[in-house]
Amino acid sequence: MTAGVVKGRRGRQRVAGAVLSTALLCVGAVACGGSDDKSDKAGAGEIQSRSQVTDVITAAYKKTSAAKSAKVKMTMSTPPGELGKAMGGSGEMKMTGVMGWDPTVMDVTVSGSALTEGDPEAPEKIRMLWSDNVMYMDMGAKAAKDMEGKRWVKMDLNAIAKQAGDDKLAKQMTGGLDSMNQDPAQQLAMLLDSPNLKHLGSAQVDGEQTQRYKGRLTVKEMAESNKGLKDVLSESEREQLFKNIEKSGIKGYDTEVWVNEDDYPVRMDIDMKTPQGTVKTSQTFSDYGAATKVTPPSAGDTLDMMKMFEELGKLGKDGSDAGSDSAF
Repeated sequence: MTAGVVKGRRGRQRVAGAVLSTALLCVGAVACGGSDDKSDKAGAGEIQSRSQVTDVITAAYKKTSAAKSAKVKMTMSTPPGELGKAMGGSGEMKMTGVMGWDPTVMDVTVSGSALTEGDPEAPEKIRMLWSDNVMYMDMGAKAAKDMEGKRWVKMDLNAIAKQAGDDKLAKQMTGGLDSMNQDPAQQLAMLLDSPNLKHLGSAQVDGEQTQRYKGRLTVKEMAESNKGLKDVLSESEREQLFKNIEKSGIKGYDTEVWVNEDDYPVRMDIDMKTPQGTVKTSQTFSDYGAATKVTPPSAGDTLDMMKMFEELGKLGKDGSDAGSDSAF
């Protein structure tokens, strides 16, 4: 194998690894989605009863569900160690842009130390588009040198599942996208199932008057409230999922939400405590109903992830460099 081919293969492996890590981070973020201020101290005003709290969160759920989209700013911090590796990287990740949840659509920019953790050559900022179960990532001009001059990588989850020849996998991958909890309405629906949901008082969020609420769900309560899991996993598979998560030491999820006077959540924080540390996710929402139409990049500037895997496999079989420096 020539030096040029080896260099090209290694470059593509690095890009492929960065794409997969970023995908893991993004899925992890929207699936978890904390705040520095976790005090239960209430603000001014009368504390609401449980029935009043339920009415407010139910109204917020209905308004959010009907809006179908919003502008979002998200910050997620993941502790170092095995958990960080499993989620694509430890450190901080920021995501800003527009998200839709009926159907699932995204046009966001991802940045933060978690992107480059373990790979200083990885892009410091990535734009991600998501529509019809297809993800597009702009990996930047530097990565384009290893991708035939193309900046964008395409991950078609329907095609990947079909290639695997596993109908069940296809259902889990494509159906799972809609249950990643990036839908704030679904988060609110799950919060209603919290047995200790309570009102903490009034609070200002970005100059806006809100009411603050908090609840806690165990792993099993959260998973049983997640209707998406029931669509893609059997009862026995869900039970095994519960056991695996609890075995990892994750006890539950602390959720806080700030609801404005128009019944929309303007901020939502989730803390997931683990033996390795706490995964903190904080989201702020605005401009509910914002347009979320995604225009895919041109085919001439896009490299299909499936074709990249195929080419890397051929190069590995054809040369002595096979198996070395693998990103997978």
